[in-house]
Amino acid sequence: MKMFERTEILAAIAQQTAKGNAILAAGSSCGLVAKCAALGGADMLVVYSTGLSRLMGLPTSRIGDSNARTIEMAEEIRNVVSDIPVIGGIEAWDPVRLDLDRLLDRFWAAGYSGVINYPTISTMGDKWRDRRGRVGLGFEREIEMIRLARQKNIFTMAYVASADDAAAMTDAGADCIVPHVGATRGGLVGHDEGQAIQEAIVKINKINDAARAVRSDVILLAHGGAVAEPEDTAEVYRHTGCVGFVGASSIERIPIERAVMAVAKAFKSVPVPRS
Repeated sequence: MKMFERTEILAAIAQQTAKGNAILAAGSSCGLVAKCAALGGADMLVVYSTGLSRLMGLPTSRIGDSNARTIEMAEEIRNVVSDIPVIGGIEAWDPVRLDLDRLLDRFWAAGYSGVINYPTISTMGDKWRDRRGRVGLGFEREIEMIRLARQKNIFTMAYVASADDAAAMTDAGADCIVPHVGATRGGLVGHDEGQAIQEAIVKINKINDAARAVRSDVILLAHGGAVAEPEDTAEVYRHTGCVGFVGASSIERIPIERAVMAVAKAFKSVPVPRS
């Protein structure tokens, strides 16, 4: 099983961006999606336990033991994709896995060449965040997980929903900062109201500026909200410092919905000759 060292992943990203190519990190929660995303040119795959809810036809939801599920999913993904890095989503505030050092070792042993802080408290609002923080299971755990991963020389990505969180994660050594601007719009269970792409760009720039103020070499990748389609990413690339996109619902939910509905309608529309 090929594993990708942090320096190897960073070199590949640098090579792509030097050519003017956007980086694509494709959310993949089953072997078929992973295989197709890799064949489509994804630079890396990102595996989230919450992706299973998307494949169940549900809105993106955390179901059951997140870390155990993500570790289990690695085998299916790695069985069909071996030539690009696979990144695992870690729930750093898991109360039954308090040893983050050991948890990182388990993700690496499962086949994840990098990690991302997901599920993340950064997107959950002050009330939930404060409650978790009071018992020592807050966003600080996510920061510590990224810091430990960097010390182990494991490639890291960090979801952040605010400028303060971006600065903290960049200071902890995150290789990629991913401004998370909300649940992805569109499709059968997406969020269609609210944010416009211009609003998303304003928020992304605030987060990016905070990260770059700490470390100029941090890699910036967009995610979520109104950034849902390829044309949305084109706008983001024109007006922000982002050099790529992390797609979850945009890769493994919305395209599947569209493709299956289209082919079902096509088969249903074929008439049977009447005698």
